[in-house]
Amino acid sequence: MTDRRTRCVLLAAGMGTRLRPLTDTVPKCLVDIGGKALLDYWLENLERAGIRDVLVNTHHLRDAMRLYFDRTRAERGDDFNLIEAYEPKLLGSAGTIAANRSFMDGASDGLIVYADNLSDVDLRAVVDFHREHGDPFTMVLFRTTRPKECGIATLDAGGRVIAFTEKPAEPSSNLANAGIYVVSADAYREIADLAAFDLGFDVIPGFVGRIRGFLHEGYHRDIGHLDALDQARRDVGEVFGAGA
Repeated sequence: MTDRRTRCVLLAAGMGTRLRPLTDTVPKCLVDIGGKALLDYWLENLERAGIRDVLVNTHHLRDAMRLYFDRTRAERGDDFNLIEAYEPKLLGSAGTIAANRSFMDGASDGLIVYADNLSDVDLRAVVDFHREHGDPFTMVLFRTTRPKECGIATLDAGGRVIAFTEKPAEPSSNLANAGIYVVSADAYREIADLAAFDLGFDVIPGFVGRIRGFLHEGYHRDIGHLDALDQARRDVGEVFGAGA
């Protein structure tokens, strides 16, 4: 069933400098994992959740991205509304929201996803959780063994985020920001109106007390460097099945 109340922003414009020389010719979000582009895993996840209005920001190797979009639109049909938001200069994760404020017009809530992660998170379950708790912001969390390298959240007994620090010198927990959020349409516009650059540093601290944490216990890996990509390629068959 298609859910037109929810739209998704996939943040995919990063340069992928730590994946060079691979990303000299392939956009980071299109690196091959198990015979599919990384971005394919997110689009398939969104389809399973019934979400078919998707905006993807681009910057690096735009021609390759446009070819991917053309092929994807042809494969998925007219019901899948895939929109490119090209950034001649990178705007930052929050800047992309500011530049696309009207994208959430007519929607009730929006997903914001960092597309450079490989994850088996159930996006439908995250959206359902968001609609049940009533706060304007949901952050997906995972347990990390390297909390000093992540955005770290502290939760109260009700699962509300009561503290958040990006890359803390002294982490208060091991609950890391997964780079997957659901926000109400009003909260999306609030973020846009901040005209900020980075969600983790500039936006999320201001929402503390209004964010609920959704703990993802499954697979989640940042494809940020070549060792992580190699590990994801070894993991993908077990996580997503032989046909991944």
